[in-house]
Amino acid sequence: DNVSIRVFDHFLASLDLDHTGFIVISKSGRTAEPLAQFLAILELLHDKEVKDRTLVITEDKNNPLCKLAAEFDIPRLDHDPDIGGRFSVLSLVGVLPAMMAGLDVSAIRKGAIAVLQDTLTQKENSVAAKGAAAAVYAMERMKLPMQVFLPYIEQMQAFSLWYRQLWGESIGKEKLGSTPVNALGPVDQHSQLQLYLGGPEDKFYTVLVEDVAGCGAAMDAHVASKLGLDYLEGKKMGDLLAAQQKATIETLANNDRPTRVFKMKAYDEATVGALMMHFMLETIIAADLMGVDAFDQPAVEQGKVLTKEYLRAGKSLKLNAA
Repeated sequence: DNVSIRVFDHFLASLDLDHTGFIVISKSGRTAEPLAQFLAILELLHDKEVKDRTLVITEDKNNPLCKLAAEFDIPRLDHDPDIGGRFSVLSLVGVLPAMMAGLDVSAIRKGAIAVLQDTLTQKENSVAAKGAAAAVYAMERMKLPMQVFLPYIEQMQAFSLWYRQLWGESIGKEKLGSTPVNALGPVDQHSQLQLYLGGPEDKFYTVLVEDVAGCGAAMDAHVASKLGLDYLEGKKMGDLLAAQQKATIETLANNDRPTRVFKMKAYDEATVGALMMHFMLETIIAADLMGVDAFDQPAVEQGKVLTKEYLRAGKSLKLNAA
């Protein structure tokens, strides 16, 4: 999804093409980035090899990606036309790569289904509905224009990037919405907490934590004692992280920063599936409360159209210095 020339060129140069396969995904089959990447990859492959090492996922329509798949006899799977890209993580778009990575897809979906059923059964009393109401209240009544998503689980950093797109692209319409900010604990305890506590009171916080006390590498108690680090004597790395999580949450609350906490009982497929479904539902319900369409992205389309116009024009693409 990124066409940075340095990153992509380095990636291509690092490939062992004899042992590399490609999955090309675009719902519309017209998105410039995956098409450009695929065309660049085709330059490296012999025509006869393409169909044996490539899979296409796109809508069953007369689009450029479908045409490419037909021309090279590439296997194609249908992208559900009713599921937008940012909501497609539990469809084959996300599930197929998850299966290839050896994850338990049944557990992912089981976790997601539990949240969906709770929302359909409990309705306005469900966790997703309450979360949406809190977020909209923070935006509209408390006038907080920013949402900070702060996991204290490093493996969830990519999840926070997905959430940032999900919330921003679904909510930010008709001059409404709040800006999602992804952070990472405890790294941003040093780089951002000063701003959160000493800066403007314009943020709503979501902190994602895990029970890690007593886990991880043990610290050398003798050396800690010798250095006067009594608070680290007999402790493990998880104890430090657990203390930091608790300290950040209490400090935000003590400074009247609106904060909610999600505690993960386990870092596994079912939990991640549940969180994905929760935040998709929360986003959809929040958009409904705000009176905007969660599923379109008109402003994004403007940029796509202009990009293609620049490329078609054949004029200089150099930027003038400001």
